[in-house]
Amino acid sequence: MSFVVTQTVRFAHVDAAGIVFYPRYFELLNATVEEYFAREIGVGFAQMHLERKLGVPTVDLAAKFSAPSRLGDNLDFELTVERVGRSSMDMTVVAMCADSKRMEAKATLVCMDLTSGKSAPWPDDMRPRIHRSELVEGAA
Repeated sequence: MSFVVTQTVRFAHVDAAGIVFYPRYFELLNATVEEYFAREIGVGFAQMHLERKLGVPTVDLAAKFSAPSRLGDNLDFELTVERVGRSSMDMTVVAMCADSKRMEAKATLVCMDLTSGKSAPWPDDMRPRIHRSELVEGAA
């Protein structure tokens, strides 16, 4: 099961060549992750960080850029959770514009206790809401 959010390429995303500057894709990717947690998990980043003192830093990230995106393009970011561990998740995010793949990223996020700075198990109320194709019990 995948989560999809549409984001429009804004002026702030493009470089002098008129295409999305690659670090901006990572900002758009992070916005997709934030929307996923808010809409699908039911716990937004403000609640997670400020009230629960939990974060989900990215600990591994690889990306492939297939075609340029330009100002005004509407990009559909499709997030698919590939694996869920005790305190981590692997995901794939594909950015599409109509039928054109623009970017694909594979990332690992870790649930972290912001007070201790160490990994923490997914909270019982969040874990069942994480869409996944496979559940690996006891994995990091």
